[in-house]
Amino acid sequence: MSSFIHLRVHTEFSLVDGLVKVKGLVSQAEKMQMPAVAMSDENNLCGFVRFYKGAMDKGIKPICGADIILEAEGLLEQRTRMTLLAMSNQGYKNIIEVISKGYQLGQVEGRPIIKREWVAEHNEDVIALSGGVNGDVGVLLAKGYEAEARDYLKRWMDTFPGRYYAEVVRTFRAGEEDYIHAIVPIAAEFDCPVVATNDVRFINREDFEAHEARVCIYDGVTLEDPRREHKYTEEQYFKSSEEMEELFSDLPEAIENTVEIAKRCNVDVLLGKYFLPDFPVPEGMTMEEYFREISHKGLEERFGILVKKYGERILTRRQEYIDRLNFELDIINQMGFPGYFLIVMDFIQWSKDNDIPVGPGRGSGAGSLVAYALKITDLDPLEYDLLFERFLNPERVSMPDFDIDFCMDNRDRVIDYVARRYGRNAVSQIITFGQMAAKAVVRDVARVQGKSYSLGDKLSKLIPFEIGMTLKKALEVEPALVEFIEGDEAAAEVMDMAFSLEGTVRNFGKHAGGVVIAPTKLTDFAPLYCEEDGTGLVTQYDKNDVEEAGLVKFDFLGLKTLTVVDWALKTINEIHAREGKEPLDIALIDLEDKSTYDLLQRAETTAVFQ
Repeated sequence: MSSFIHLRVHTEFSLVDGLVKVKGLVSQAEKMQMPAVAMSDENNLCGFVRFYKGAMDKGIKPICGADIILEAEGLLEQRTRMTLLAMSNQGYKNIIEVISKGYQLGQVEGRPIIKREWVAEHNEDVIALSGGVNGDVGVLLAKGYEAEARDYLKRWMDTFPGRYYAEVVRTFRAGEEDYIHAIVPIAAEFDCPVVATNDVRFINREDFEAHEARVCIYDGVTLEDPRREHKYTEEQYFKSSEEMEELFSDLPEAIENTVEIAKRCNVDVLLGKYFLPDFPVPEGMTMEEYFREISHKGLEERFGILVKKYGERILTRRQEYIDRLNFELDIINQMGFPGYFLIVMDFIQWSKDNDIPVGPGRGSGAGSLVAYALKITDLDPLEYDLLFERFLNPERVSMPDFDIDFCMDNRDRVIDYVARRYGRNAVSQIITFGQMAAKAVVRDVARVQGKSYSLGDKLSKLIPFEIGMTLKKALEVEPALVEFIEGDEAAAEVMDMAFSLEGTVRNFGKHAGGVVIAPTKLTDFAPLYCEEDGTGLVTQYDKNDVEEAGLVKFDFLGLKTLTVVDWALKTINEIHAREGKEPLDIALIDLEDKSTYDLLQRAETTAVFQ
């Protein structure tokens, strides 16, 4: 078994300086027979769910951690660093709280800056690593303030009793050895354990150049810029136990403590179980009873419209509709999803009551008669022989998923209503991760390598424009690209580096339609990310990971077609009003109208959705 565990690793989700892919991290830990490994990205847990699953699948203990940046104060005129590691699920929630507060309350120039009181407030079941030469104690020692450094060490040891470690790093950066010689005797005096890390940024030593390019892309500078700050060395790779033991042969306890910390960290995240907010139901009724009652009432209302639309023939099928409704209700109740339907019904009804156009329904959700009865959709599934089983099937247990279209101009009003109804701290949108795609990465690399704009532009234009295009595929299908690279040394250099960076996370964005509603506050389930002014709140877990973590995703899609249809309907009804005619009811429009199909056949339409 390994005698050393990596406790500080930045993955690609550390946009500032991480190059490690989550799969690569887990594979390397397995290859080196390490029983545990930590992921400690800067100010985020974006990759934690996939890291947790990947590590558990390989029989490796995942250690949940984060590097945080602490605000400057007093003699600490610069921001300092600290690493937090979760000992338990409570510790995991506390790290989520600290990181989320950083984004919501402490952003400066786009970076979350953490207040020390937040860390103190959420210290339970959290282990803290001092941050080495860049931590509070390290910075003060470097400035010659030994007495103050001792005060800070004592203060942090009191904040994290038995859980604060003086971190030592040897990556051949300025000040590291001086710091080690200063901190070791002070730590011994205060009975503060020391721990070694390698402050990992990439997997192999050979990845250093690609890592530097990644840093330069983020900072907007070139590799050769004489003003560029060189913060990293080629030593910050994922070293083996043997390498770390040799590096700290004079401090064996610093290596041993990595294993002790790993033993103390036991986060057991519940994944794959869904938690819905409680929908209020009348007193004396269960949710299932209420759901059944309003579904039957809704079907009776729908019969009135169906008879108007299709005539008396629909009455002969009444029992068929009731049987289908009961069949669906039994399955929905059996699977525990009535709350989901009631929540969707509620915000769709609010939208209709507030004159916000809502789509008639699309995707497999249109196959549900319950959805039709509750006015979630406006399509009669029996009339069109649509299958409920495509939407919900007890043999394939997954959350129902309605794709709901709203008028583009008013979608945010619906999201705001949901936030008011369930609590602003329980509702948010979902993060997305933009990657360094083929056409963009060659431009980025050419720029940081100091190559001409025209070279990056030409390489990018030679890569075919196609969704999912990769550099490897481009070389296979575009002979002109191969020819250009073979005949141009500078182009070959760009491509070599681009291959190393392709697919790496480049930025954070917001999912087009996904919204999550938590039963309690969001931070009980996921860390949060937002813009500097506090707007644009999203979960740090993407749409797949946030559902794994227990939150249910609702799709609020903004559709311009609905807006245009709404404009058209208002215009028609203004004309009808002037002419003394009844308003047009769009629900009763003939879907077999010949003149409409003639228009489509003449191709006299533009931008018609689907």
